[in-house]
Amino acid sequence: MTDANEKLWTNIRPHFLLVITVMIWAGNAIAGKFAVGHISPMVLTFSRWSLAFIIVSLFAHRQIAQDWPIIRKNLPYLLIMGTIGYSGFNLLLYSALHFTTAINVAIEQSAMPLMIFIGSLLLYRQTFGWLQVVGFTLTLIGVAIVITGGDLSQLQAQIFNCGDIMMFFAAICYSAYSIGLKQKPDMHWLSLLAAFFAGALIASIAALIWEINVGQAQFPSTTTGYAVVAFTAIFPSIVAQACYIEGVGKLGANAAGIYINLLPIFAAILAVLLLNETLAIFHVVALVLVIAGITLVQRK
Repeated sequence: MTDANEKLWTNIRPHFLLVITVMIWAGNAIAGKFAVGHISPMVLTFSRWSLAFIIVSLFAHRQIAQDWPIIRKNLPYLLIMGTIGYSGFNLLLYSALHFTTAINVAIEQSAMPLMIFIGSLLLYRQTFGWLQVVGFTLTLIGVAIVITGGDLSQLQAQIFNCGDIMMFFAAICYSAYSIGLKQKPDMHWLSLLAAFFAGALIASIAALIWEINVGQAQFPSTTTGYAVVAFTAIFPSIVAQACYIEGVGKLGANAAGIYINLLPIFAAILAVLLLNETLAIFHVVALVLVIAGITLVQRK
């Protein structure tokens, strides 16, 4: 690879990783829908982070040993980040999908970039210019087009329930996690993931005990249930989180967070591929708007 190509790839890499992240997150939302009736939310969250922690620990034991002084020094931060961003977000997401529609979930997740902008402004005084405002607005319009089927008047007809409230708090959790990544310690990414997963696993144990005590726990007994656990443990947990950490580290939480608005569009594409739904013109229009908005947000 020439120096020019290497420099180009270095510049493109964080954007590419964030696109991959959001594609996997779209798959996570669909997997959460498939999980309904096969595995309960708390059991799924506990199973997911247990398997993810085991997999990462097998590959990261040397890095963990080397980074242990840093891990021990930053243990409260690492456990809290895993609890809020990983366990808290997904517990609320999987629970919300039992009560609300995928359209409503897309609306609430679209609020995450705005929450990240506001949080960064309040905590770190990170400002943004008019190009960023225009870009953010374009992405919101693109998302609104997708979730309303091209008819923006349908936004007024949306009915919100307890699932929507859960998803709103889920968005707060992951926005706080995204902003908190600015304070992540300097350590190997595998060690960082293992520490975050440990926090998520500890928190999910408490949630699992509660679900068992109230008699709502449903352990997987079907191929679909086991497949959902395997998929969420490997791709949304390990691959997507590693890509997102890298993207936020290179671009910052504000610029990286705007990619979340690609999620409903990728969800629509997956619906076409997996559910044989038709790709409409408004999907293409929305994709163009979101990409244009992201491009403007990245400009300094």
